[in-house]
Amino acid sequence: MSSSDIFTGEIIGTAVLILLGGGVCAAVTLKSSKARNAGWLAITFGWGFAVLTGAYISAPLSGAHLNPAVTLGLAIEGGTEWSDVPTYLAGQLLGAMIGATLVWLAYYGQFQAHLTDPEIVGKPDENAAKAIEGPHNGAANAGPVLGIFSTGPEIRNAIQNLTTEIIGTAVLVLAILTQGLNGDGKGLGVIGVLITSLVVVGLGLSLGGPTGYAINPFRDLGPRIVHSLLPLPNKGGSDWAYAWVPVVGPLAGAALAGGLYNLAFA
Repeated sequence: MSSSDIFTGEIIGTAVLILLGGGVCAAVTLKSSKARNAGWLAITFGWGFAVLTGAYISAPLSGAHLNPAVTLGLAIEGGTEWSDVPTYLAGQLLGAMIGATLVWLAYYGQFQAHLTDPEIVGKPDENAAKAIEGPHNGAANAGPVLGIFSTGPEIRNAIQNLTTEIIGTAVLVLAILTQGLNGDGKGLGVIGVLITSLVVVGLGLSLGGPTGYAINPFRDLGPRIVHSLLPLPNKGGSDWAYAWVPVVGPLAGAALAGGLYNLAFA
């Protein structure tokens, strides 16, 4: 695979991943969406299908990493050249930002309706009170639609949140590595894409509750950057105080999985 193939494949695949994954979060969250309040099952299966679609599209070009944690795990295992890692990461971050922007465009009217509804964003005096209370509740910097773009914990405890992301990502990366799907340098096979997608669904159902299971640094960081830049009314903050957890946790989990693979399976 050439550098241009890797870069192009990761942009397209990650953009589709975030478009469909963020799209299901928007569908479940936003006012005037037909899928509003569809619940956690819809979100977990939506993200699984998002992985399936993005990976299937990009596999012929880049091997469908779509995730810096996967790239790191494969580099440690030896299936990916370290010299290709920056190209993968650049494509993934750009693709994630494009995908998040497309979610905003697809749900533009719903975003406007949601963020101008007093029942959702409150009244000016209520917002002022929330701002005063903010430093005590730990989540004051998370705006009302931030969950469409990035993850956040149900209980804000940095050690627990980090541990959850490490465990979940280690399972994901180990599941990919033990398939042996990148041995020929061509990335995931058709069955491998399906297996990986089902693993993502399983992780969401079993380990997604505490943090929203980022398990992908750029799935969180790219859309969080877009949230901070988009001209959304009453959007609130982007919760940058938490943003390091879904970056560091998945990378640590990937390193753990790569080391375990080399120790036990290589």
